[in-house]
Amino acid sequence: MSNIILYDYWRSSASYRVRIALHLKGLEFESRSIDLLAKANKQDEYMQHNPQGLVPTLVIGDVVLTQSLAIIDYLDSHQPSPCLFPQNPQQRAWALSLAYAIAMEIHPICNLTVMGHVASLISDDETQQTEIKKQWQQHFIIKGLQNIENMLIADTTHKGKFACGDDVSLVECCLIPQIYNAKRWGVDYSDWHNISAINERAEKIPAFIAAHPDRYNI
Repeated sequence: MSNIILYDYWRSSASYRVRIALHLKGLEFESRSIDLLAKANKQDEYMQHNPQGLVPTLVIGDVVLTQSLAIIDYLDSHQPSPCLFPQNPQQRAWALSLAYAIAMEIHPICNLTVMGHVASLISDDETQQTEIKKQWQQHFIIKGLQNIENMLIADTTHKGKFACGDDVSLVECCLIPQIYNAKRWGVDYSDWHNISAINERAEKIPAFIAAHPDRYNI
């Protein structure tokens, strides 16, 4: 694949997932920043690429892709190595269940738009809104990651260095950005031993290092 453009926002969990996948597969891409705080995602020029006004959007030649999990699935189909979706049906279902638990249960409710709207409904005071956002994020991140940890503890089939055995998968593409958010909002995840171990191993992998938000905060 060539001429890959990623419309990106450095702190977006969904964008972070796709960056990890691109780096894992060794695909070169151009990152074009879409500033969510400045509402650049709602401008007509960007909405032509993504009618939802969300990030990320991946453009490969004439192909325009949206929604992070769909993008990663596309990349896995066209660049099979390394494989991020397990080929065994049971293992694939397990990977998807964990990825969905993060991308569909934790992420949406902790989304910038949702969090900001809730805070604005409760208070007009900026200081109070900041505290409301913090409490909101901590509550739902803790609840969500505890559920992930419980799933990993209960699993007896896919034990290994990572969530689906000894190789990274779609799960880590979703989990590591969520751990980044946990750190950002002051959530202590050290008691979640499975999550902590996975994160510690992933942090040493060049693709995860290259995809980190700090490298895209320009």
